Amino acid sequence: MMIFALVLSACGSSQNKQEDAGASADPNQPVTLSVFAPQNVGIENLQVNKLSKFIEQKLNIKFDWNTVPDAAFGDKKLLLLASGDYPAVIMNAGISKADQIKYGQQGAFLPLNELIDQYAPHIKQAMDSVSYLKHGMVAPDGNIYALPKLNECLHCTYGQRMWINTDWLKKLGLQMPTTTEEFYNVLKAFKEKDPNGNGKADEVPFTTSTSDNVWGGGVDSFLMNAFIYDNGSDYLSVKDGKVIFSPAQPEWKEGLKYLRKLFADGLMDKGVFTQNNDAVKQMANKPDAAVGAVSYALISSVFAVDDAHPRHKDYDVVPPLKGPDGVQLTGYSVGAGGGQFVITNKATKEQQIAAMKLADFLWSEEGTVMQSWGFEGEGWKKAADGQLDYNGKPAKYEVIAKTAPAGGETKPDDYWWQLGTMQMLNSIRESFVAPADPLANGAFEYRLWLSAKKYEPFAKPEVVYPSDTFVDPADALTVAQMQKTLSDYVKSSLAQFVTGNKDIDKDWDSYIAGFKGLQLEQYLAIYQKALQK
Repeated sequence: MMIFALVLSACGSSQNKQEDAGASADPNQPVTLSVFAPQNVGIENLQVNKLSKFIEQKLNIKFDWNTVPDAAFGDKKLLLLASGDYPAVIMNAGISKADQIKYGQQGAFLPLNELIDQYAPHIKQAMDSVSYLKHGMVAPDGNIYALPKLNECLHCTYGQRMWINTDWLKKLGLQMPTTTEEFYNVLKAFKEKDPNGNGKADEVPFTTSTSDNVWGGGVDSFLMNAFIYDNGSDYLSVKDGKVIFSPAQPEWKEGLKYLRKLFADGLMDKGVFTQNNDAVKQMANKPDAAVGAVSYALISSVFAVDDAHPRHKDYDVVPPLKGPDGVQLTGYSVGAGGGQFVITNKATKEQQIAAMKLADFLWSEEGTVMQSWGFEGEGWKKAADGQLDYNGKPAKYEVIAKTAPAGGETKPDDYWWQLGTMQMLNSIRESFVAPADPLANGAFEYRLWLSAKKYEPFAKPEVVYPSDTFVDPADALTVAQMQKTLSDYVKSSLAQFVTGNKDIDKDWDSYIAGFKGLQLEQYLAIYQKALQK
C-alpha cells in the first residue's frame, strides 16, 4: 500500500504536466486516447477495427490500444494498477464496487460526476430514467468512479430456467407440469414409460451440472424457488426489510427433502454433482433421445440450435412450479453490473473530455446498436413497413443473420461486441423484427425472450437483495472470503443431503450450527448495513 501511494503521488505530478500540455493542444488535431481493453474473440484487431475507425472519425480521437487476450486481461489489469503504469481509459474493466471506491479515493480513478454533467447527455438521461441505475453507479461518498455496462436482457433477468422434452410429454399424453408434485409425476413417467420408444430403460428424467462455466446450472437453481427464493449465487434475499440467507431457513429444508426424493427415486441423474457440461451434452446428444429435463439457462448449452441439429426444437421451458406451500418464485437478476469504463488520473483534461464523449456515444442508441450488431446493411437493417417487433408493434430494426459454411450463425468481426460500456435497454432488443418461427436459424434471441416472458409474472423484486449495492471497502475483502466459504459449505451440504450421505432431519441442526463458525451473522450484518445506506 505504501508503494502504491508513492506511485499515485508520482502519477499525480505527471498528470499535472500532462494537463498543462493538453491545454495548449491544437483543437483541430485528434485527441490521442490510450485505452487498455481485452482483445475479445471474434473482434478484428482493435487498432484497425472498422468500428474503431468510425468512432475515431466521428469523435476526432485517435485510439492508442493496449490489448491482451480475454483470459489474461484480469491479471494484467491488476499488474498495471499496482505498478501505476496504466493508460487514460480502461474498458471492460470489471471493477467491483469496493475497488471503485478504493481506487477512486486513492486518486487512480477520476470522479466522473462533472464530466457526465457536461459531456454525457445520454448517460445523464439514463440515470434519471432507469430506476436502478443511479443506485449502482454512485458510491457512498457521492462520486461516480466507473461507468457500468447497462445490458438489459429479459432472458438474463430470468436466467434460472428448466427445459423439458415436450415431444416426450406429447407421446405420453402429459401436460406441462405446474406444481412440484406434477413435475415429480412427469419425471416418473419419463423413467418408466419409454418415451424415446427404443425398448430400453435408458431415459434420464432430469439432469444438470454444477460447472461454473454453465449459466443457470445446479439442482437447486430452478427447483428450490418453489420453496424459498434462491438466486443460485450468494443466496441472499430480503424478508420484511431484513437480509436473510436462504439456505439457513426452514423452507430450504423442505426443498432439500423434495430434491432428495427425486434423487432417491432415480428421477435425477446420479452425476449431477460431479459431471461437467460436456458429460451432459454427450448424454443428451445420443442417437436415441435420452434426457427429459435439464436445468440450464440456455438450451444451447446442451444442443446446437440450428436446423441441421433439430433436437433442440423438442424442448421448451417449464414455467415456475408451485410448491406445496404455494411458493412460486423465479430467479430475478437486474442491475448495471460492475464498473466497466474508468478514466484514470493519467488522462489530461482534454483526454477526460474525449473519453467521456466516447462513453456517451456508446450509450446512445446508435452506438449501442453498432456495438452489438455492427453496421447498417451488414449486421442489421431498418425494418420494412408492416414488420412487427417482439411486442407486436412496428419494428425499427431487423437482424441480418450471417451463416457460417458449417451451419449456424457467426458474428462479424468489424464491430466491438459490447466492449466497454453501453446502454442496451430491453426496449432496443425488443424493437427488432420478431422472427416468424422462434425455433428457426437466427431466431434464438427471440425464442429466449418468449421463454423469459413465461417467468416474468412470478418475479418478486421485493425479496431480491439489490446486486448493485456498495459494500463498505473496509468490509469488502472479508465479505468476499466469507461468501466463498459460505457458498462452498452450502453446495457441499446440498450434495450430501440430496444424495443421502447426510440425513436431512437428523443432521439439519448440525448443518445450521455450522453457519455460526462461518460467521454468517457478521456476513448478514455487513449486507444489512450496506442495504440501509
